[in-house]
Amino acid sequence: MEIMELDKENKLERAKKHVAELKGFYVHLVVYLAVNVFITTTKIIGDLGNGESFLEAFWGFETFAVWLFWGIGLLFHSLKVFSYNPFFNKNWEERQIHRYMEKEKREAEKYK
Repeated sequence: MEIMELDKENKLERAKKHVAELKGFYVHLVVYLAVNVFITTTKIIGDLGNGESFLEAFWGFETFAVWLFWGIGLLFHSLKVFSYNPFFNKNWEERQIHRYMEKEKREAEKYK
């Protein structure tokens, strides 16, 4: 019975951790949208005040730079939260463990 209770507790802790990570991602997403909308609106209004047309103000690189670079960070955050890792997946982990165990085995055989 004790093992089952520990397993349930462990699952509960992992679930709480995952929910906290998910909540953190959604907060990050909302802040990303709010701040970028504010920056973009301020930039466009400022450029319109300097005599540029709306299209000139809107299509400048500066308008999209923050969206782009912060968006890259948000993308990596989402990949972590939703457990998508094309580079360090389970197969990679298994290969690394096997490689490490083989190396340890060879090292141990040197001293026999």
